[in-house]
Amino acid sequence: MEQKQFQAESKRLLEMMVHSIYSQKEIFLRELISNASDAIDKIYYKALTDDSISFNKDDYYIRIEADKEERTLTVKDTGIGMTKEELEDNLGTIAKSGSLAFKNEVEMKDGQEIIGQFGVGFYSSFMVADKVTVFTRALHSEEGYKWQSDGEEGYTIESYNKEDVGTEIIIQLKENADEENYDEYLEEYKLKSIIKKYSDFIRYPIKMDVTEQHPQEDNEEETVEVTEEQTINSMVPIWRKNKQELSDEDYEAFYQEKHFGFDKPLSHLHISVDGMVRFQSILYIPEQLPFNYYSQDFEKGLELYSNGVLIMDKCADLLPDHFSFVRGIVDSEDLSLNISREILQQDRQVNLIAKNIEKKVKNHLQSMLKNDREKYEKFYEAFGRQIKFGVYNDFGANKEKLQDLLLFYSSSEEKLVSLKEYVERMPEDQEHIYYATGESHDRIEKLPQTEMVKDKGYEILYFTDEVDEFAIKMLVKYDDKEFKNVSSGDLDLEDEETKKEAEKQKEEHKDLLTEMKEILGNKVKDVKLSTRLKSHPVCLSAEGDVSIEMEKVLKQMPDNQNIEATKVLEINNKHDIFKALISAHESDKDKVKLYTNILYNQALLIEGLPVEDPVALTNDMCKVMV
Repeated sequence: MEQKQFQAESKRLLEMMVHSIYSQKEIFLRELISNASDAIDKIYYKALTDDSISFNKDDYYIRIEADKEERTLTVKDTGIGMTKEELEDNLGTIAKSGSLAFKNEVEMKDGQEIIGQFGVGFYSSFMVADKVTVFTRALHSEEGYKWQSDGEEGYTIESYNKEDVGTEIIIQLKENADEENYDEYLEEYKLKSIIKKYSDFIRYPIKMDVTEQHPQEDNEEETVEVTEEQTINSMVPIWRKNKQELSDEDYEAFYQEKHFGFDKPLSHLHISVDGMVRFQSILYIPEQLPFNYYSQDFEKGLELYSNGVLIMDKCADLLPDHFSFVRGIVDSEDLSLNISREILQQDRQVNLIAKNIEKKVKNHLQSMLKNDREKYEKFYEAFGRQIKFGVYNDFGANKEKLQDLLLFYSSSEEKLVSLKEYVERMPEDQEHIYYATGESHDRIEKLPQTEMVKDKGYEILYFTDEVDEFAIKMLVKYDDKEFKNVSSGDLDLEDEETKKEAEKQKEEHKDLLTEMKEILGNKVKDVKLSTRLKSHPVCLSAEGDVSIEMEKVLKQMPDNQNIEATKVLEINNKHDIFKALISAHESDKDKVKLYTNILYNQALLIEGLPVEDPVALTNDMCKVMV
């Protein structure tokens, strides 16, 4: 019997496939089952145009058989089979896809696809096999053939008397090694696990003998082992069912079955797209934040299927970072995949699917915000920070997509409000969107800097999350209204009379303010009289792009570059403390220094900033009390 050699390029490709293309050896069974499914599909498609062929779906199946004594694993199908020429073409030239050639020959109708169009995975079996034997008989052929190879030099083909049309692949498993247990591919539990994981939605039954414990007929307390043939796969994926046929409980059950989370899904999307790219998808918005969401261990991504066959557990390319919390599956028959179904090419189809998913998720969240506020606020409590990160990341590239999903606590409404809601109720004379930052709503409520804005009747957004102000700085404005921190140095809310009075006092007490600035040195850029303060004696404001709250966040970063806000100490010119400063400046220079240091440290404490020398502060306070 003549041994035929693999083509040179095929031999190199086989070596690559066995040793480097596939990351997990168990993939071989997925590939063989997919090819078996293709073989049955080919009969079905021929039957559509050939009246001599009858297709009864019940007659077509895939069967898995494990023989522990012989250490062989067999994959049988009742599909179209192969002629001698097809064996040589499809199994002798690795890079050639028999399914792709078939597709080109047969006119396919919309919605009809064959899995194998994206490459032959048959040779992945050599990852676990010392020898592979194929018995096959083609449709309309009286003669069968036997193909055999050890995956090294070449293969043999000879005639074989096979009774039925179809293909039978027998894998002689490798001997166990130190780091590899090939016997596990003979274990019932392992085979069932692989089939359910990768091939659960193959449209034909995958059958296997399963051994279970059953109660004895005459004594139910005793059990007996019973082996019977079972169909392992569920065949019909939920995403291909009509939405009207499914209930919320069905979607919840699928969420639990796929182990997308330990919680219940807060909401779901069932998507079916038939346009420039075709795909079906079920996506979930989880109810709770995964425990490792903000750690390096968290992996974003959706399960990716091609015609019901699992390709990737987590395809990160299908989700933008700002929607990384979304769980679910995508199934497409338009994906361009290379010889390994694990390696996804970054092509137009993938980008189109990703953009479509991003748009669908965004619209779904906006609809939830509009129509089910309570549910959206529950989502926002868990994942709002990620939306804010999305506004900030990539230099604000996604800010316009995400700005209407943002919520912030409102001083006047005392609840979460959107930017749109804030702008819609702004008074006509209000030019900016005002916000204040702090560790909590209570702390912000007591900030001296909020007094004048509230007196004007303007609403203030409370920022308590570290990323809030960074996101808003990137957003710059909303609906042509710029954001303004109430602690910034240029609120410009005073009336003309107040401004004139402030300028007059500034000139009158210029020497005092200069002296206070000299006492504080480079701790502040300036000391000035404040027109924003009402009841409070002192506050800190910031000039420039870095606010005091941003300074605190930046100093907590691992790569702390000691970035600081440009601070200004503001003194309330209508407060009794200012009168005390004036009196001290006229008669007691030491008291001016004492009062200045105390006021500066008070301003630091109000802002939640550390006091440089707590002992000096307590001593200064004691001096005032004596």
